[in-house]
Amino acid sequence: MGIDELLSMLERALEDEKGDLDRRVAVYNQIVAMASAYLDLPHPVTCPQLVPVDRVHGNEYNPNKVAPPEMRLLTLSIEKDGMTMPVVVADDKNGWVVVDGFHRRRVAKAKAHIRQSLGGYLPIVRLNKSLEDRITSTVRHNMARGAHQVELTAKLVTLLRRHNWTNERIGKELGMDPDEVLRLKQMQGLAEAFSDREFSRAWDVDAQAKAVGQKKRSDSRL
Repeated sequence: MGIDELLSMLERALEDEKGDLDRRVAVYNQIVAMASAYLDLPHPVTCPQLVPVDRVHGNEYNPNKVAPPEMRLLTLSIEKDGMTMPVVVADDKNGWVVVDGFHRRRVAKAKAHIRQSLGGYLPIVRLNKSLEDRITSTVRHNMARGAHQVELTAKLVTLLRRHNWTNERIGKELGMDPDEVLRLKQMQGLAEAFSDREFSRAWDVDAQAKAVGQKKRSDSRL
C-alpha cells in the first residue's frame, strides 16, 4: 500500500474520530512529528507542537521589554490574525522555558478569550540547548528584530563570561566584533568582567596610545 493511499485512510480516520480536544492535540502532535521526521530538514519550525500554556515558563534573563502600546498591538494582532508564530522553547524540569516569544506566551496565558481560543494550549517549537546557549539564542532573536536593551545585553555578556565563554566565542555567537563585546563589558562595570587578560591588553594599548598622543601634543608646544 502506497503513502497516498495511507494518507487517504488517515484522512478518513480523522474525520470519523472526533475525540475531545486533548485527544485531538495528542494525535496532531504525533502526526506533525512523523511528518517532520519524514521531511528530514534540520529546522525546528518543521515540527510545531501544542503544549499546555501553563507548563511554559518565562525565562529570567530576557532583555527584550515591550511597552504597553506594543503589548496592546500584539494582543490585537493575535485577536485579529490568530497566533501566527510558535513560541521558541527549551525543555525544562517543570515543562518548557521560553527562548523567544515571551510576550506571545504572556498574551496566550493571561488574556482569557485568547487562551480559550487556543484551548489552553500554546504552539511551540523546541530547541535542545544548554542555559548559556539558550541565552545567546534569545539575544539573537531579539537583535534580529532590532529590539534589544543594551544595558541588559551587557549583563548577559557578563553572565556568559561567568560560564567561561571567551570574548571571541561571545562575539561569534552574538554576531559582535571584539570592540562591541568589550564595550558591553565596560558598561556593566563589574571588575570580574574586566580582569581577563584580553581586556587588560586592550586597555593597556589604548592607554599607551593616549599617552603617546599627549606627549606629541606637548612636544609640539615647545
